[in-house]
Formats: sequence, C-alpha cells, structure tokens
Amino acid sequence: MRDEPTDEHWVDPEIIRPYVVTRGRTQPAHGRFDLISMALAVGPPPGPDAGLDPEHLRILQLCREPKSVAEIAAYLNLPAGTIRVLLGDLFDRELVSAQEPQSEVDMHDMKMYRAVLDGLRSL
Repeated sequence: MRDEPTDEHWVDPEIIRPYVVTRGRTQPAHGRFDLISMALAVGPPPGPDAGLDPEHLRILQLCREPKSVAEIAAYLNLPAGTIRVLLGDLFDRELVSAQEPQSEVDMHDMKMYRAVLDGLRSL
C-alpha cells in the first residue's frame, strides 16, 4: 500500500513556482528594485542560446517600454520579490537598465514642504 500525501504534506503551487523560478533566491545579486523602480530592456532581444528562462524573456518583452516592478509582477502574476530577483539577473547581464526612485534624502528641502503646506492651506 502506497502512502498518500496528507494535508500536512501538501505544498501550495503558488509558493513553489516563485521558488523554482528564482532557484530559491530571495534577493537580487545587485540592485534594490523597489516597487516603483523602473526597468527598461536595453539592446537587441537575446537569442535562444542566451540561456534565459521563459520568465526572463517575458520581462524583457514587457520592458521594451519602461515598466515598474509592480507592473511587471502584475503582468506575470508573480510576487514582487520574485520579479526583483529576475530583474537582478537581467541587470547583471546588462539586458535591462533600472532607474531607482528618488531618495528620501532629496525630499528634506524645507522650501518644498512650505510650498506644499501653503498649497494645502489655500484649498
């Protein structure tokens, strides 16, 4: 008699797929890739011998026009963390460029805050 898997041995395929796609990695090797980071494919599309996974190729196809990490995740129905890892792979191979969001350090300008407050008060 063969042991049948029980509920305690069942693993949700929604968890397995991202794990397999990233080969268990949870962080990109390089880059931060926030949800609003923009990615853009650069250069000609790689050929079939490039050794890229289907998800990498789909990201490159989507990023012929700039797309945010959040948009790519929505299009591919994958978690943003998975997209970050895949974008890191593509970034390392110089197949995408990435534009990080503006740092909060740049947001500490008192003139800007005063202008925002004055605008709110005028409402």
